[in-house]
Amino acid sequence: MSENDGKKTLGLRGGARPGNVKQSFSHGRTKNVVVETKRKRVVVPKPGAGKPGGGATPSGDPSRRPAGISDAEMARRMKALQAAKAREVEEAAAREAAEKAREEERARRRAEQEAKEREQREAEERARAKAEEEERKRKEAEIAAQRAATPAPAEPKAAAPRSPVNKPAPAATPRKNEREREQRGNRGKGRDDNRRSGKLTLGQATGGEGSRQRSMASMKRKQERARQKAMGGPVEREKVIRDVQLPEAITVSELANRMAERVADVVKSLMNMGMMVTQNQTIDADTAELIIEEFGHKVTRVSDSDVEDVIKEVEDSEEDLQPRPPVITIMGHVDHGKTSLLDAIRDARVVAGEAGGITQHIGAYQVKTDGGTTLTFLDTPGHAAFTSMRSRGAQVTDIVVLVVAADDAVMPQTIEAINHAKAAEVPMIVAINKVDKPDANPDKVRTDLLQHEVIVEKMSGEVQDVEVSAITGQGLDELLEAIALQAEILELKANPDRAAQGAVIEAQLDVGRGPVATVLVQNGTLRQGDIFVVGEQYGKVRALINDKGDRVKEAGPSVPVEVLGLNGTPEAGDVLNVTETEAQAREIAAYREQAAKDKRAAAGAATTLEQLMQKAKEDENVTELPILMKADVQGSAEAIVQAMEKIGNDEVRVRVLHSGVGAITETDVGLAEASGAPIFGFNVRANASARNTANQKGVEIRYYSVIYDLVDDVKAAASGLLSAEIREKFIGYAEIREVFKVTGVGKVAGCLVTEGVARRSAGVRLLRDNVVIHEGTLKTLKRFKDEVTEVQSGQECGMAFENYDDIRAGDVIEIFEREEVTRTLD
Repeated sequence: MSENDGKKTLGLRGGARPGNVKQSFSHGRTKNVVVETKRKRVVVPKPGAGKPGGGATPSGDPSRRPAGISDAEMARRMKALQAAKAREVEEAAAREAAEKAREEERARRRAEQEAKEREQREAEERARAKAEEEERKRKEAEIAAQRAATPAPAEPKAAAPRSPVNKPAPAATPRKNEREREQRGNRGKGRDDNRRSGKLTLGQATGGEGSRQRSMASMKRKQERARQKAMGGPVEREKVIRDVQLPEAITVSELANRMAERVADVVKSLMNMGMMVTQNQTIDADTAELIIEEFGHKVTRVSDSDVEDVIKEVEDSEEDLQPRPPVITIMGHVDHGKTSLLDAIRDARVVAGEAGGITQHIGAYQVKTDGGTTLTFLDTPGHAAFTSMRSRGAQVTDIVVLVVAADDAVMPQTIEAINHAKAAEVPMIVAINKVDKPDANPDKVRTDLLQHEVIVEKMSGEVQDVEVSAITGQGLDELLEAIALQAEILELKANPDRAAQGAVIEAQLDVGRGPVATVLVQNGTLRQGDIFVVGEQYGKVRALINDKGDRVKEAGPSVPVEVLGLNGTPEAGDVLNVTETEAQAREIAAYREQAAKDKRAAAGAATTLEQLMQKAKEDENVTELPILMKADVQGSAEAIVQAMEKIGNDEVRVRVLHSGVGAITETDVGLAEASGAPIFGFNVRANASARNTANQKGVEIRYYSVIYDLVDDVKAAASGLLSAEIREKFIGYAEIREVFKVTGVGKVAGCLVTEGVARRSAGVRLLRDNVVIHEGTLKTLKRFKDEVTEVQSGQECGMAFENYDDIRAGDVIEIFEREEVTRTLD
């Protein structure tokens, strides 16, 4: 075999293409061939070299192996050759598989294309056949409609004789077939259609007289339905476009009801949008808007607050306005004679019935002067706790009468009343009371008012001032005249012929009458039987009671009345509005209650993790005094809660678990027992069952009639929760002169008391170079060989420390005592 022949054979065996065999080289008697595969260059022995008698093999004779090639190298080369051949085989198989897969894919696509074309041809044929059938049915329906509209004359029965042998007459066959088709098509459509189809009637034979006939519109509708049915399409009704009111959230069934659509269709549409819901589930407004638009209706977005639109204020025309009495609020510091002055004006004795001589409620009275003028007075409390009451009185008033005692000066609550009047932007009249007292000094009061920008007329200002005395009646006529003059300047008017609107001055829970609200009517007329909403409550006016205790049928503008018929106790300061229906009032009250609940929840909730951790940390460091409080009226309850919130510091605070109006009940006792809190009753008492339950469960109930006492007792109870303050008192110094070792005791310091006294029970500190190195207690204190309780200054003694022996001569012992100091709230 020649060299070229060997190259060609190896190239074909290894699967290489022509040109892959690069060169051959000879080592001794054996020629090797270089084969280049796709991945690796391999040196291959000449064919037949590894056979017996051929070239060298790993196990062959080394003399027949090429020079310079070891057994391991030869084995490696043979292994590389085998791996190259195996890869060549694998690649060829992969190419064949890929080619086969491509061929199968092309065959599958051809089959799909053929099937698609075949289906398209069949669909076109079906559509053609269907169109032809529909055209045929339409023509038949038109012929049937024409025949039904113009009935043919009756035919004699003998006109179409039949026999078993003979066929029917040709003229009768089409008519009979038409009747049969009409009967089959009208089967099950009702007695009226059946009566008009089939055999000929007497009315048809006589021209239709005396029988009911279809109108032209009915015939057109019937023809349209028949045409639609013949064409195979659904019989659609005309779409009614509706304006759908959409709130923030709505149930699926309610949405379908407002659109007048089937609930199943709405649910199906929602499922197509990816929402698996039922008819009772609630969806948001955005999703509902998409559904409404999909069904072709119009959307009108509304909010929950829109329920209050029915009570929006209406501007009254000038001709409807009529004069109304002015509302005057008496304000000032406590014990300056506000109620006494009002009693003198009313000629009543209201102050005699007040606990502690102070007003703790807002009283509303109407007074008619000698000149025939009607005035409405509001009496506000002067105690510091009733700030909100005074603010409420200033908001609903027309004129403020500031009462200042002539024997006193401008006090904190006087300044507060001035600020309330300025904030409400109402005119002010200064009444300097108690001018009959010997130490009265009205000029000092006028001078003090200058500091607060209140300049009276006597000092060239614009504010009217009157010197009065509630005891002697001095200046009362001048005060009423000043009020009437100020009211005339204001020209107060209101429209009595409209729905009433008023403000709640006070509210309470009466045992016999239920919730009662004192309302000052500001506009309109409140009548018995009116339905109203006030704050979060609603009701119907069962009775109206004036300030004298008499029942009245109606109350006009500026008239204070007690209203009975509420479903709950409103908050003082709420606005009363009359509505047309009870449903409106109930809906508005429910919305306000939910809004208030959400607001309270949002105010008390921690929105972030940091706030939550901070709140938990604050709660750990603060000791709380829980209490339950019940009062007689809503204003007093509000004032007491505000006073309780001001009691406390960073370590102790008062927490009002529950506050309300009315008697103390078993429910209050159960809540107090669960929370370990006392119950405070302000001008109310516990009923018999509540008292028995409180005695059994050990719940403390305290009664108060003056707000001073209640605030002081709660402050004292909160002060008891404060931890005592620890103070150190230095009592002496001792100097260590010598240190001794005593068996069983350890090191004992021989000391000289240099200052004060050394006591066995005191604490000690060891000072070395004026640095504290130990603080503890004494284990022993001896004078000579005796154990003593104390050693006076200038005497020597022996001291040993508890669990400490590092003492040296020259150290100083500081002796002190600790004492606890009880703390109180300011």
